[in-house]
Formats: sequence, structure tokens, C-alpha cells
Amino acid sequence: MKVLDSIKVLEIGGLGPGPFCAMHLADLGADVISVVREEKHAAPTGNLLNRGKRSVFADLKTPEGKALVLALVQDADVLIEGMRPGVMERLGLGPAECMAINRRLVYGRMTGWGQSGPLSPRAGHDNNYAALSGALWGCSPADARPVSSFAMVGDIGGGALYLMTGLLAGVINARQTGQGTVVDAAIVDGAAHMLNLALSARQKGVVTDTRGTSIHDSAPFYETYVCADGAHITIGSIEPQFYTLLLHTLGLADDADFATPQWDQAAWPRRRARLQTIFITQPRSHWQQVFEGTDVCFGAVLSPLEASQHPHMQSRSVYGEQGGVLQAAPAPRFDGAAYATNAMCAAGAHTEAVLAAVQAGDARGAWRQG
Repeated sequence: MKVLDSIKVLEIGGLGPGPFCAMHLADLGADVISVVREEKHAAPTGNLLNRGKRSVFADLKTPEGKALVLALVQDADVLIEGMRPGVMERLGLGPAECMAINRRLVYGRMTGWGQSGPLSPRAGHDNNYAALSGALWGCSPADARPVSSFAMVGDIGGGALYLMTGLLAGVINARQTGQGTVVDAAIVDGAAHMLNLALSARQKGVVTDTRGTSIHDSAPFYETYVCADGAHITIGSIEPQFYTLLLHTLGLADDADFATPQWDQAAWPRRRARLQTIFITQPRSHWQQVFEGTDVCFGAVLSPLEASQHPHMQSRSVYGEQGGVLQAAPAPRFDGAAYATNAMCAAGAHTEAVLAAVQAGDARGAWRQG
């Protein structure tokens, strides 16, 4: 048994955060049916974001496609859609139509800009949403262009994970009250909400409104450094005991450049330059040997492939391969154990089985949990 074994999720297939959220729910045990439009040149192999799901081909612009969705809605706990605002309504599959059939349905709407506001009908991508929300602003040194990891800050952090939070909260409420809800999960909302820790630090002056003057882009003890082999490491020795340990480990405890207090910002440029000259003398592997067994707050900057081979990540079985595809295992863990990684499926792989159940008048039988 997994924690979400009792949840049935109907996903209207889309791109990015919606499919990721549905995959995450499937990772934790939810029964997910993904309805997607057939593409002539679609790859016949499994899709990583389809792991743990069943995939069904349907054209929602046809009466048959609409009827299939409405049949599956009857027994669904959750519906996920990622269309632009108004599209599902024009298809006759909006919240009003679906919740008239199933009043306890939690109807999840995944968009970048939200269901309302001047930009709601406009197209966009992860970096656009992260930029407008304020989340991209601090993602670089002051003299460099802000760059975020692909699809992480917006699509996954501000999008998929906030959608999942809203869906699960809605399911809990529906089970208590018998009434579903519509979840407006806008990436700009979630990405902005993630800034509240930084905004709290702003109150203390640790994060400022001027690039290059905050802890994350100017402090020598919270920095990314290049090593002799061109690889990088990170130091995060914020607390005084960790900072003291950093200096002792590097033989800098009595160095004149580090004589004044840790938070002497006038000394930060000089100290950062000193640390740069030290870290560039040895390869990344050397600094891993020096720091990984300490409380300095250290992390080597690894590619996903390198991360999959790190002893810590291997000991927790964080990464694995399926069909030659590198992927991360389900998270979080429950009762100290990680769930097994579900199998991937190709788009439309379960069309015949699901359609057969629906056409036989047994829409409930289309779900694994009957």
C-alpha cells in the first residue's frame, strides 16, 4: 500500500508541470489515467512523465473524446488540466460540466499566469513566469545575466508542486464535506510564494533590493567557487560555528584578511578573492575529500549523471535507469523507505482497455481500483 492508493486522478495531457504533478501523484500510489491527443510521429517508447500512469488517446474536440472524459470524471477524485483559460469551457469540459457529474471532484487548473489577470490568456514558459514573479532576479552574480535551471523554479517549484498541494488539500476537504473545489494553480503565484523565506531575510537586511549586496551573491562564506579542473564547489558556512570551522580547515583562523567579524561586508570582496585563489589550486575531488566529512556546509556542483554516481546518492538509491533513461526515484519517503519507481508507458498504451470498459458501461472498471 502507498499513501495515495485511494486517489483516482484524470489527467488531461499537456506539457511540463501538469504531467509532472500527475507523475508525482502516481509515484505515491494514485491511480492516474492520462488522456492525450494522438500524434502521428509520437515516439513508441515510454515517457518518463508517464511512469505509473495509463495513457489513453482521445480527441477532446470530438463527441467521443468528450464523452470519454465525462465518463471517467464520474469516479475521479481529481482532474488536472493545463489549457489556457477558457479552453476547457469551450470544449464543454470545464468545472461546471464536470462537477455537475461529480460534486466532490477537485478540478486542478495548471497555468503560468493564472485564470485571471491581464496576462492570463498569453503564452509563456518557465523562465518568463520565474522572471515576472521575482524568483529569477537573484539567480546569478550581480554582473551576470540571471539564469535558472531548466523548468525548475517555475514549472516544477512554483507550478507542479503547488498544484499538488492544492489538489491534496482539496481532496481532504472533499472527503470531509462531500464538496469538491477548483484549484487555480498559477506558476507566478507559486514562484512568488516560494520567495517568502527570502522576503523574511530581506526584513533582516540579509537579502537586499540591489543585486550584488545580498548574502547569496556577495558573501564569501555563501558562494560557488571554481576549482583547478574547472569544476565547481559550493560553500554555505552561514552560522558562526560553521564559518569558524571553514577558516580552521583552510588554515585561515589567524589570517589578517579574516580578522574582522564574519559579517564585516566591507571585507567580503577581499575574502572572496582569497578563497578563490585557494580553491582554484586543487581539483573538485580534493575539496570533496577535505570537506564532505565536516560540518562546513559544503556541496560539490554535480551534473545529474555525476550526482547519480555519488556515494551518498547511491546509498539512498536516489537515481536509477529504466530503459536507458536516467531518472530520480519517488520522493519523499514514508516510514524510512522509498517507494519503487513505476514503469513508464508509451502514449496511448492503454487506449483499448480503458475504452472497452467505458463502452461496456463500466466506467468504474476503467480505473485500476474499480
